[in-house]
Amino acid sequence: MRAGGRPGTLDQATKDFLSARPQLFGIAYRVLGSAAEAEDVLQETWVRWQNTDRAKVREPAAFLTTVATRLAINLARSARVRRESYVGPWLPEPVDTTQDPQLGAERAEALEMAVLLLLEKLNPVERTAYVLREAFDYPYARVAEILETTEANARQLVSRGRRHLAAERKEPVSPTAHRRLLEVFLSAARTGDLSVLEDVLTADVVSYSDGNGIRGASRIPVTGRPHVSRYLVAFAPRFWPRAETRWVEANGRPAALVSSGEQPVALLTADISADGIDRLMWVMNPAKLAPYVASLSG
Repeated sequence: MRAGGRPGTLDQATKDFLSARPQLFGIAYRVLGSAAEAEDVLQETWVRWQNTDRAKVREPAAFLTTVATRLAINLARSARVRRESYVGPWLPEPVDTTQDPQLGAERAEALEMAVLLLLEKLNPVERTAYVLREAFDYPYARVAEILETTEANARQLVSRGRRHLAAERKEPVSPTAHRRLLEVFLSAARTGDLSVLEDVLTADVVSYSDGNGIRGASRIPVTGRPHVSRYLVAFAPRFWPRAETRWVEANGRPAALVSSGEQPVALLTADISADGIDRLMWVMNPAKLAPYVASLSG
């Protein structure tokens, strides 16, 4: 039986869409790593929902999820091509999770910046299968239906995602421990304390600066403890003297918003395990930074 009121009315269509919207955004954002692109997907989903013969749709939420997910996959394929011309490392667009900690998911899986970055190495279908199963706990049969594949293949797609993340990422620490080590790092980065930096960074640490060509952002990832620590020490006199930091939350983890005067210049997030800081992620691209900062003020 179809839930809701009269299926043909625009009022009921709006209610159905708004009810499903948080989950639709949660799926699209995880598949794309971009809040702006996820909103584009939702806009197109709404247009298609308006133009659908809704009297024939028994489960609006399921229909909308299928449409939005397939649109996100298509957009992800074209986004991979566009990102080939991106200047320097590409990082996911950060989101403020203080208002909606799970972005419509039953579990806050596949939401951290580091996870979204690692999922970029999967193809869009593999990534989507992982998101649907791990973040939203969809049964494999439903994943297969959305992806238009077999249940056995859906299981294989999810398994690839799990293996990829297990091979690339260590178990993260608690939010409290995460912030504590990030505070130590920031203090050492500000003062150029090489010994402390070397102590908190893991041997194979990687620092990514997403600036899309803006001044001051490294155009290649800096890898390895010696290179990252020395880079930070050399960078300190130019970056930190006029900088102020504010503690925020991004993608479910503590983060530091760095401003010069009243102008935000970077959002620092990190991937931290029991061994130390594995990844530093500096979002400096104004196109990504500005929407995040605006969301902090409501």
